[in-house]
Amino acid sequence: MDWGTALTLTAGAVGGVIAAPAIIAGLGFTAGGIAAGSVAASLMSTTAVAGGGGVAAGTVVAVLQSAGAAGLSVAGQAAAAATGAAVAGAAEYVASVFL
Repeated sequence: MDWGTALTLTAGAVGGVIAAPAIIAGLGFTAGGIAAGSVAASLMSTTAVAGGGGVAAGTVVAVLQSAGAAGLSVAGQAAAAATGAAVAGAAEYVASVFL
């Protein structure tokens, strides 16, 4: 791997960790709970209906609400870093093929 690719992947990983909390909050998963009228509210409603009236622990809605309220866990930060690096790597690849 060359230095340019390593730098791109590192920047993507750091960007993923920085952007994840803003994205989660933007969806409506906030420290004060799920924001009314948001994507999070819609997801919660759908999950509750599918779950027979409640949102079970471990569901996507529960995990995202936990992250919105308390911040990302170490595992969440690792997932955000991996996702950011993957997106940056894919973008670099696409740019090298088409530009």
